[in-house]
Amino acid sequence: MLDADSLMSARSIQHLANAMAKNCDAGLIQTVPRLLGAGSFFSRIQQFSNNVYGSVLARGLERWSATEGNYWGHNAIIRTRAFAGCAGLPVLRGKGPLGGTIKSHDFVEAALMRRAGWAIELQPDVEESYEEIPQTLIDYVLRDRRWCQGNLQHLKLLSTPGLAWTSRFHMLQGAMAYVSSVIWFALLIVWTLMGRNEQDNVLRYFTDANPLFPQWPHVDAVSRSVILFMVVALLLTPKILGLLSEIRRDPLLSSYAGPAIFGASAVSEIFLSFLMAPILMVQHVMAVGRTLLGFDAGWAPQNRSGEAYDLKTLMRFHWLETTIGILLCVGLALGIVSLWLVPVAISLAAAVPISHLVSVGISRSSFASFLMTTREDWRPARIITLASSYGLPVGLKPARARRARAANRASRTA
Repeated sequence: MLDADSLMSARSIQHLANAMAKNCDAGLIQTVPRLLGAGSFFSRIQQFSNNVYGSVLARGLERWSATEGNYWGHNAIIRTRAFAGCAGLPVLRGKGPLGGTIKSHDFVEAALMRRAGWAIELQPDVEESYEEIPQTLIDYVLRDRRWCQGNLQHLKLLSTPGLAWTSRFHMLQGAMAYVSSVIWFALLIVWTLMGRNEQDNVLRYFTDANPLFPQWPHVDAVSRSVILFMVVALLLTPKILGLLSEIRRDPLLSSYAGPAIFGASAVSEIFLSFLMAPILMVQHVMAVGRTLLGFDAGWAPQNRSGEAYDLKTLMRFHWLETTIGILLCVGLALGIVSLWLVPVAISLAAAVPISHLVSVGISRSSFASFLMTTREDWRPARIITLASSYGLPVGLKPARARRARAANRASRTA
């Protein structure tokens, strides 16, 4: 199964076919596609994260799920007899976005095949399996709206009889990827209402008129710092493990243009990811809200042009984040909002320029063109070189692309 932006070498496809032939119980074998074709800072962030941190995540997922893996819709091999026999999709009860035809079909198909006894495997070590990534933040969010609607539909299927508990968890985890942003947003509101101190706290848990109301424990500055440290450590630990894994695999980091560029790339990715996190949080809240209110996100093809959007479109798309950010900044200036929310306030208030800057194409002649590059940029596989020679936008540097096209024309002439 290949998507519109999938790319797989003959060797990878042959490996999957052999693995399927050796295991008569395998109904589906999923690879872990590597991202490529990044031409903007935003897509570079996704590509670098996928290549550096994704391998550790994929190996952990493979060990944990074993024969009860998941299906991501493409870059996989499927036993057609197994799929045709048990992966027919039901029509969900009800109308609107949460009812009717199932949008995110792949998770459900994997769960149904596993229920019938077929093994669903993940093979993270299959090389030369690729897909592209949206180039702009807006295109990424528009795709996320579709996925949010489809993943929320899965909540209706959690009680389906006979499903493996791992399959249920895959579907629950997919929905929580968006619901967790709603929880974070609710905590942000509570934190804002709490103010800087007890006098500014809008939330009152006891008054003189009701002295029996339970008094919550006081959280001092030290305790808040400990909590903040634990949260940051939880977010950074997977990234650190991924970085260490790449260093262990290639001590010279030749696939990432050396240790200096690799270190600068890692710092850039972490900084930009933290900077965009509040923006994506609000967009996920909007996606969940639109779905619950009955707005169908549709399933239009993904925009692959990579062109940045104009200012009017950016302002119309990010109006909610900008408004919330401005209100938080006003609260900070008036001294009624905790200083802990300064990073969130700045990110949201600057949503429009941030979205524009990370989505603009990177000049090949600038130093930024070296940041967050991956082995596919410096040492592309032959399938990438061949695809580039036929004009596919797979992210090769112009000089390499020209050489690839020249070599391909020479081989055809010969």
